[in-house]
Amino acid sequence: MILSPDKRGHVLPMPVVLISTVDKDGNRNVAPYANVMPILRPLDLIAIASWLRRDTLDNIRDTKEFVINIPSADLVNEVMICSRNYPESVDEFAEANLEAKASQKVTAPSIEGCIAWMECVLSREVVEDGQYSIIIGKVVHLEVDDRYLAENGDMDFEKARPLSVVAGDAGMHYTVPAGTGDYREYAEMFTGGN
Repeated sequence: MILSPDKRGHVLPMPVVLISTVDKDGNRNVAPYANVMPILRPLDLIAIASWLRRDTLDNIRDTKEFVINIPSADLVNEVMICSRNYPESVDEFAEANLEAKASQKVTAPSIEGCIAWMECVLSREVVEDGQYSIIIGKVVHLEVDDRYLAENGDMDFEKARPLSVVAGDAGMHYTVPAGTGDYREYAEMFTGGN
């Protein structure tokens, strides 16, 4: 079957995050995003694609900071509540009954009960033809709930169940990663032992 190029979300699972911000007056905001990507290892940068008309984007532009909260599948209902198109004055923390957690390096609160939290400052923004924005954030504080770490320090993703999404024509299929039972060292990617 051939799909139109704009259906790439139908075949590409995307991580779901909740981005928490505050506006210049200190009003809280939470919005789910699935267009999020770390920028290469070992850099400390992360990119977010956003429509131009988003309170989250306005808040990031105004305050230069935000938190990327990694929700588990247990928070799918809260994610959906936060996805609604509320007026600017609505506090999504209150609407979704989310508990704020004090952040360490930024003013925006984190969300209690998540797997991990990336506190970020705006590094730069790229606006493409007045259609969308790519926000590049520098992670200044990264914290993980110890319950979701394996003994070697890796995330135990089967215990954590980080939320992801695959698009459909009329809605979204929420998913979680599942292991194949296969583990590989990074060194296997390099030929000649380098």
